[in-house]
Amino acid sequence: MGRLFGTDGVRGLANRDVTAELALDLAVAAAHVLGQRGVFSGHRPRAVVGRDPRASGEFLSAAVCAGLASAGIDVIDVGVVPTPAVAYLTGDMNLDLGVMISASHNPMADNGIKFFNRSGFKLDDDVEDQIEARLREDWERPVGAEVGRMSQDYDAVWRYVEHIVSTVPHRLDGLKVVVDSANGSASEVGPEALRRAGAEVVVIGSYPDGENINEGYGATSPRRMAAATVGHWAHAGVSFDGDADRCIASDEDGQIVDGDQIMGILALAHADRGTLANGTLVTTVMSNLGLKLAMEKAGIRTVQTSVGDRYVLEEMHRGGYSVGGEQSGHVLLTDFATTGDGVLTALHLLSRLAESKVAMSQLASGIVRLPQIMINVKGVDKARASTDEGVLAAVRDAEALLGETGRVLLRPSGTEALVRVMVEAVTQEQADSVARSLATVVEERLAL
Repeated sequence: MGRLFGTDGVRGLANRDVTAELALDLAVAAAHVLGQRGVFSGHRPRAVVGRDPRASGEFLSAAVCAGLASAGIDVIDVGVVPTPAVAYLTGDMNLDLGVMISASHNPMADNGIKFFNRSGFKLDDDVEDQIEARLREDWERPVGAEVGRMSQDYDAVWRYVEHIVSTVPHRLDGLKVVVDSANGSASEVGPEALRRAGAEVVVIGSYPDGENINEGYGATSPRRMAAATVGHWAHAGVSFDGDADRCIASDEDGQIVDGDQIMGILALAHADRGTLANGTLVTTVMSNLGLKLAMEKAGIRTVQTSVGDRYVLEEMHRGGYSVGGEQSGHVLLTDFATTGDGVLTALHLLSRLAESKVAMSQLASGIVRLPQIMINVKGVDKARASTDEGVLAAVRDAEALLGETGRVLLRPSGTEALVRVMVEAVTQEQADSVARSLATVVEERLAL
């Protein structure tokens, strides 16, 4: 059996892979690993549990709450909230752990479970391994008054909103912004946060019904947001994913501003203010080479990590850095948050736009992207992607063809059953050609 935890918690098809039984058992195991601080300090451990609007989140959240309470932990159910809200509230309310029920940008039928430690950070691999090792172990169950109690606090999310709005360096007054929440967990708080910061807000994709999350809207489908930005004569558009830990933007002409460009804009803003810690931006291997070149031109160093915002955060902690993230729109601003936060990112991006008094297109033009394509190859054995000789030979041939003018990245997904083939080149035609050839080899060599 493979490792249960992926790059961002436990994720899979709800009620098949991620069942109520698994959710309950994981909650019990997490309580035993993460709830010990309360036990040792003489108070009953406490946890916060949130979810995105997926229908399956209703029963999975109930199972997690039940599991935690059965293990002697008092549970605060905060309902539908962004993932970064759970992270913030865990630390702000001095709790022992936080749990978010969400599959982020995945289709509605999926769901997942993420844990946060008492400081609001995602768990290290070794802590996740401890939880997995204690899954379904024999344990002494509390009884009577020792069982955990459950309560609801659906207003707690506004503490999070007040916090992120308070971090904005320049108000958004005068800006008209389209906001697309992917019919997800930021459908209410995302637009409201921007309004509180001074923006005029046009809302799309913010009407969740439990089934429409990420369906044609959101950070993974930003074209509607971009079109609405043009159609409403807005200064910019911002689009979150289902659990609102990502942000993708649009300029006034409907051109997409991706995570690399957002990171670049924010890194330059921090450098101008003298708040870019150690003059460094932390990215992943998926970031476009154009971002690195733009940062070098501005005198900003870049450091690359493996894919996953948790690995970006680990590097930021090691090096004492303050800005980092992923091309996908996970942006980490560690002066203000413990995890990627789409709404916080939007606030700071739009704050820079308001402060600079130029068009979003001009801000984004400072980070020129090399032509890039990524193909998701499904129905393959992703575990063999890094060892199959035929695949490795094809990658070497592609790298030789591109030389120093491009690059190749072949990576198994950490959250889905597929292999990602990414190619950058001087021209889009060359990138497309090389990527298609590599994808064909992966499909043929690794077919299940």
